[in-house]
Amino acid sequence: MPLFAHDGIRFNFRESAASGTPFFFQHGLGADLTQPFSLFAPPLDVRMIAFDARGHGATEPLGPPEKLRFDIFADDLRTLMEYLRIRSAIVGGISMGAGVALNFAVRYVGRATALVLSRPAWLEKPHGWNVRMFTLIAELLREHGPVRGQELFRQTSEYADTLQRWPEVAASLEAQFGSPHVAETACKFESIIQDTPCADRRRWRAISVPTLVLANRHDPIHPFEFGEELAREIPGAELVEITSKSVSVDQHTRDVQAALEAFVRRVLKK
Repeated sequence: MPLFAHDGIRFNFRESAASGTPFFFQHGLGADLTQPFSLFAPPLDVRMIAFDARGHGATEPLGPPEKLRFDIFADDLRTLMEYLRIRSAIVGGISMGAGVALNFAVRYVGRATALVLSRPAWLEKPHGWNVRMFTLIAELLREHGPVRGQELFRQTSEYADTLQRWPEVAASLEAQFGSPHVAETACKFESIIQDTPCADRRRWRAISVPTLVLANRHDPIHPFEFGEELAREIPGAELVEITSKSVSVDQHTRDVQAALEAFVRRVLKK
């Protein structure tokens, strides 16, 4: 996959096509660009683009840990757009990627022609449950490394409770210990999870582009209520409930595909 250099970092990115309406779709915390491509097969006239954020996937080196923030991630997105000579695009993301997209939309007005917020995990402040769980993961990685850290994580009451109530969420958290270079990039879990995409709801209310919010239940990382609040605050936003992975991973994927395809088609007709 191609790379682009920026701020001393080589960013790994991927495109679904060389032409078409651009759609930047960003991954979640601890994932990489394969996540958005596994959830959405874009129509032939849509050029979907995703990149590995700082501290994720094949993007390296880590760079300054203090730059693991939503503002910087959105700046990186803008830089990739400029590198590809794209002035404006549909912008979206999953979980952390939704936060990046929201940050981008409110800070770079006119660059996002439409907005997709899939399974948002932040509102105007960090989500306490996520701060607790991802800080625990970061501490175990830092003190014990990936292998022993994962073993100790499985022994915690936090993991046991999550496994009983939301098995797919527990599997997702446990899988963080197996991510590439996770020992060197563990600080990302603490940095980004304690940040916020946009702390001022008035800026959400100023968004004037078509917006799709995807939300699911049975998921403590991505509460359904977060999707409801964002859809209520962003003028004209559409809220679509999708199946939780804890209920069915396959149906979750089908729901995302259907909702995104319908939204993109509506945007392209305008």
